[in-house]
Amino acid sequence: MSGSLPFYQKNHRHYDRGYRNKETASKMSQYQSSSSSSSSRYFAGSSTSATSSSRGLRVSSHSGLEESRLSPIPKRTKPTYLAVDKENQIIGYVIPIFRGSQEFATGFSDTEESRVRDMARRDLFSSGLEMERSELISRKEAMRESADRICLNKRIHDQEEHSKRMNEDSLMHPPEFVIKPRSHTVWEKQCVRLHCTVTGWPNPRVVWYKNNVAIESIANPGKYKLESKYSVHSLDINRCDFDDTAQYHVSAMNSKGELSAFASVVVKRFKGEVDEYMPAPRHGPVSEYGVTFQTHIVDKFGVSFGREGETMSLGCTVVIYPSLHRYQPEVQWYKDGVLLSPSKWYQMHWSGDRATLTLAHLNKEDEGLYTLRVTTKSGYETYSSYVFVRDSDAEMEGAPGAPLDVRCLDANKDYIIVTWKQPAVDGGHSILGYFVDRCEVGTNHWIQCNDTPVKFARFPVTGLVEGRSYVFRVRAINNSGMSHPSRVSEPVAAMDPGDRARLRGTSAPWTGQIIVTEEEPAEGIVPGRPLELQVTEATKNYVVLSWKPPGEKGLEGVRYYVEKCVSGTDTWQRVNTEIPVKSPRFALFDLAEGKSYSFRVRCCNPAGVGEPSDPTEATTVGDKLDIPSAPSKVVPIRNTDTSVVVSWVASSDAKELVGYYIEGSIVGSNVWEPCNNKPVNVTRFICHGLMTGEKYVFRVRAVNAAGLSGFSPESEPVEVKAAIASPAPPFGISVLECVRDSMVLAWKQPSFIGGADISGYFVDYREVVDGVPGKWHEANIKAVSERAYRVSDLMENRKYQFQVRAANMAGVGIPSLPSDTFPCKEWTIAVPGPPHDLQVREVRNDSLVLLWKPPVYQGRDAVNGFYIDIKEEDAPVEAWRSVNNKATEKTYMKIKNLKEGEVFVFRVRAQNKAGVGKTSEVTEPVSAVTKPGTNEISVAVDDDGIISLNFECCDLTPDSKFVWSKNYEEITDASRLTMETKGNKSKAVFNTPAEEDIGIYSCIVTHTDGASSSYDLSEQELKRLLEVSHDHKFPIIPLKSELAVELLEKGRVRFWLQAEKISADGKVDYVFNENLISQGEKYKMNFDKSTGVIEMIMESLTPADEGTFTFRLKDGKATNQSSLVLIGDVFKGLQKESEFQMKEWVRKQGPHFIEYLSYEVTPECCVLLKCKVGNVKKETSALWYKDGREIKADEHLGFTEGVLKLEIAQCDCPADTADSDVIWRKIKISKKDSGVYEVVLKDDRGKDTSKLNLTDQGFKDLMNEVFSFIANSSTPLKITSTDEGIRLYTFVNFYNDLLQVTWHYKDSAISFSDRIKSGVVGEQLWLQITEPTEKDTGKYAIEFHDGKGGLRRTVELAGQAFDDAFAEFQRLKSAAIAEKGRARVAGGLPDVVTIQEGKALNLTCNISGDPVPKVTWLKNDREITSDDHCILKFESGKFASFTITAVNTSDTGKYSILVKNKYGTESGDFTVSVFIPEEAAGKKK
Repeated sequence: MSGSLPFYQKNHRHYDRGYRNKETASKMSQYQSSSSSSSSRYFAGSSTSATSSSRGLRVSSHSGLEESRLSPIPKRTKPTYLAVDKENQIIGYVIPIFRGSQEFATGFSDTEESRVRDMARRDLFSSGLEMERSELISRKEAMRESADRICLNKRIHDQEEHSKRMNEDSLMHPPEFVIKPRSHTVWEKQCVRLHCTVTGWPNPRVVWYKNNVAIESIANPGKYKLESKYSVHSLDINRCDFDDTAQYHVSAMNSKGELSAFASVVVKRFKGEVDEYMPAPRHGPVSEYGVTFQTHIVDKFGVSFGREGETMSLGCTVVIYPSLHRYQPEVQWYKDGVLLSPSKWYQMHWSGDRATLTLAHLNKEDEGLYTLRVTTKSGYETYSSYVFVRDSDAEMEGAPGAPLDVRCLDANKDYIIVTWKQPAVDGGHSILGYFVDRCEVGTNHWIQCNDTPVKFARFPVTGLVEGRSYVFRVRAINNSGMSHPSRVSEPVAAMDPGDRARLRGTSAPWTGQIIVTEEEPAEGIVPGRPLELQVTEATKNYVVLSWKPPGEKGLEGVRYYVEKCVSGTDTWQRVNTEIPVKSPRFALFDLAEGKSYSFRVRCCNPAGVGEPSDPTEATTVGDKLDIPSAPSKVVPIRNTDTSVVVSWVASSDAKELVGYYIEGSIVGSNVWEPCNNKPVNVTRFICHGLMTGEKYVFRVRAVNAAGLSGFSPESEPVEVKAAIASPAPPFGISVLECVRDSMVLAWKQPSFIGGADISGYFVDYREVVDGVPGKWHEANIKAVSERAYRVSDLMENRKYQFQVRAANMAGVGIPSLPSDTFPCKEWTIAVPGPPHDLQVREVRNDSLVLLWKPPVYQGRDAVNGFYIDIKEEDAPVEAWRSVNNKATEKTYMKIKNLKEGEVFVFRVRAQNKAGVGKTSEVTEPVSAVTKPGTNEISVAVDDDGIISLNFECCDLTPDSKFVWSKNYEEITDASRLTMETKGNKSKAVFNTPAEEDIGIYSCIVTHTDGASSSYDLSEQELKRLLEVSHDHKFPIIPLKSELAVELLEKGRVRFWLQAEKISADGKVDYVFNENLISQGEKYKMNFDKSTGVIEMIMESLTPADEGTFTFRLKDGKATNQSSLVLIGDVFKGLQKESEFQMKEWVRKQGPHFIEYLSYEVTPECCVLLKCKVGNVKKETSALWYKDGREIKADEHLGFTEGVLKLEIAQCDCPADTADSDVIWRKIKISKKDSGVYEVVLKDDRGKDTSKLNLTDQGFKDLMNEVFSFIANSSTPLKITSTDEGIRLYTFVNFYNDLLQVTWHYKDSAISFSDRIKSGVVGEQLWLQITEPTEKDTGKYAIEFHDGKGGLRRTVELAGQAFDDAFAEFQRLKSAAIAEKGRARVAGGLPDVVTIQEGKALNLTCNISGDPVPKVTWLKNDREITSDDHCILKFESGKFASFTITAVNTSDTGKYSILVKNKYGTESGDFTVSVFIPEEAAGKKK
């Protein structure tokens, strides 16, 4: 390309239009100008082909000046051969035609050209020698002119260079794209390069972007490669995949400005692979509402496994920044690259931040790669993961899986060819065939289409009704049973394909459809012969023919007749005799299997039947499709810790291949499981859901419509674990020390080590001169294992950059970014250099451990301590604070009291006598959070007394290792500790624990997310462990209980103990007073080894048994013993108790008391004597005694559920004796009821006696319980008023004369007097205050005494309560006084007086009242006065008399005496009846 540039572009890195000055203006005009004819000829001759090949791009010269400003001097311009588009943007170069002849042919000026034409005309018929001579002269002149032009150009160039040197500011100009990057469309796995040419001064800085995100080749090692040479900048994308489809742009920037250019890359996949139908991305950073969106898909769904019939949801959280209200991105779901639409199988949901796809009813057809695509105005993001669907459980064990992918291959009016795919699971038995079922759309009635199973996965269904739609399903069968039916097919109509083709357009309301008819057939023209007849498909059940209609126009309405002929005969038989077919495709049935047939077709229309087509070759009826051959060379490759990539060589010569099924088996199990349940049509597949750490073998088989092939040979075993890769680049390069010719570097471990331990590092360096870096040189040939290295052979006072590469068993990774530029100048500071290699371990919620290495540069004096600094990640620099105020000499520290969930960074400083030195590099941010599943180191002592430290890791990977350290230095000396690792557990065993083992022991697990822990073995802890170890070495059988004694039934004595744990080999010796005793009549031994219970039983104790009993245990090397001393009072007490128990047993052989006689006070304050008896029978009698005298009331005695009762009561008041309970009631219990009560049970087996002493204290306790019931039944203390004063009272349910109560006033006992009295009326207890005054106000209480705490009832007689009571007392007192002084007729008057006429009547009555009442007598309600006939007297104010000296009949009537004083009035009435004696006699008669 450089050969086509003008010299001023070749020699300078800047290209500017403003460098011309006025002195050279005319010369430049002459240089740039050329004749229009020569320019047009050049473009006509040399650019035409380039233009045509550039799809409309035009090629022009780029001189830097507009043509209107060119000088009219006809001079030829020198083209630059740049290709530009319609917008005049340079997009590339055009290679010119060889200029040796073309340029000379078109490089003359107009004058020269006319002179040549004249000479050519003049000498047209002259001799050849003259023509050659004139042409030679013309060429010489042209060459001379060309040399002059070159000389002029050089002079102009030199002048311009001088002008630029004189004015340096004119050199600076903003970036400009001479050539912009071009868009590309490539196939997947191809490589693509985007390049551009940029000018500008100072040299622009060029950055490449993908979807507005800067591309860093180090972050994507091997994916991107960036190069910049001679102002040409390129971006190489290696092995493009679908995610590389994006918009790329390159940005050039210097101090004068910034400029960007854009290009798009579209990556396509070959047909058959996923993402084939993925839409292309949106190009360009299109903004919505003036912003550019950034889309991130988080919380993604992983590889998913489901089962047929289940429901599965796939979801991802989508974060779009910035978040705009009501902005709706385009969310799409794809399966195997095909866009999904909502249906009964797929349901999509978008909640605003989460996209969800729900598979409502899983079938094996749903297995595949699912992709979520979120598109915004600024681009798109995708995420994909695989979904596997297993067969549902078969109804019959051993039945095959359901077929899948049922489709209708060919549909006609009377048949439909149904095809399907065979299942991967055959149930352990070969599949015998398949049954096809059909169901008319709109019904639920399924009809089996074939009577016998078909093996070919394609079947023609006949017997259909034209115009109706059907759905189909398929079932597989083997010797064990029938499979579940497949998912139903899409509905298809049984109709002629020609009619189906004519049904186009939208429905019309009057017909339901629009029929687009073809051209009317020509009348009277018989159609020609059909063309290209061929047999497209042939099986033993049917043959499918296809052909092309005749090519004549006007014959579009033709029909077809199909004819067949058995090979070897000339007889042609028409197949469709009744109705000709409309479509150029026909299926023939009912052909004899094994016979050969030829076929031909005729066209027909109303004008007649045309000539037959050429017959087909003889076709033998039978399955032409063979089962494919088995695949080969199955190769498994490690992928992840749960998946393996399996590849194989495809089946050879396989026809109509549907795909492959892959099966896997754990080595040695001989159990094969399908890895996919839907055939894959590629030769590479990722098998997921495998068990980490297990070894698997794989096999593959192919499938087509004819069936499944045999299995391929088994693959080599492969262990399921993550594949390894080369490590990522290290980072954080810093200088630890610098001398005159060497520098010590340090760096940080790569964030990704590739799945394998880093074996070493390689360091490169380069010199930087005046800001321009030189070439890289290797600093070390052999890898260094430490993350620090001294680079030697450097030049003093020179500047250098460094890069580091990490290596593991997979290879050497890409280098790190170049470090900062460091001068190689010897350090002379007095303080130490920076510590390095900071590591964080044992991260917990509130603590972590920080490790570091001391500085390489010590300073003037040795380092004597370290300071650790901490700050929050987002805090400013001023937030650094020291963890330790006193320098620590150790190179590790446990940092405590961290805030849970906070993110921290740390740094370390070293100090010596001169002071504190440089700070180390800052650690990576660390979050103070305990990771789930974190375990701590535990200490254990086994049965042999061996002390060990144990650590378990749950996140172990196949490449993980346990690394033990003491004081955070790896343990390499095996003399003190022995490390053992098994599975995910590791332990460090102390060989000979001693004081030198004191320290902090830690364990870290490699290839994990920092799994680590530590254990501080202090002096005290070591001492404790040694004691435990001694106990384990010389074990003692632990005892749950020591030797003890207890009494059994009959007074037998049991000696026993229980061991914690004892084996079947355990033994025991029984010793009494140092003498072994053995099993016999006196001693019964028993040893239950399962429970550890050891016992010895003696029937009784004698004085000779006083002494020491010992049980000696032995179990292997473990021993123990326990003794029990039985002497003196202890032995005598046990012997006495044994004898008592013996007597008790004898007693219980007859009727006896289970519970002895006791009393119970009922809520009614009744005293009930009761006892519980046992072993009684009908003849058993119970006799009650009091003070030795039998209670005779036998009818009141009885048993109720083994309980004998007697209520202390008077005998004159019997009560209900239901349930044979003896109950005597008495109103009050008194001292007469005290005494000794006794019950005697007896029958022919013996007797038993129980006594209860209710005298003295016993009776007192009984009465106290009665008093307690009385007290608890008392009502609250109340206040009432009488005519004498105020009364306080309470009621009890039952009162006893023995009850003692005390009245209190203001917490002091009341001394009773004539004014304050207490008493009892029935069940009422009262306190009377006569003539109360204000001094009587206060708190009153009554206290019931029950021999315990008693009960007190209180009332407050004060305030309103006292006022109300006192007022009522005054009222009652006044009423009493009035009642006492009221006039009264006390008595003496009869109700009726019958007297004989003539007799004297004298009546007298007593009168009371104060003052003396006034007396008035009335007769028949009329007042009468005293006279001689009726004498009325009132004497002494007390006696009133009524006297009639001689009564007569007129005295008959009603008489009343009325007494009255100021307190009231009262009357007395009587009636006087006077009779005559004769009347009386007559009445008698």
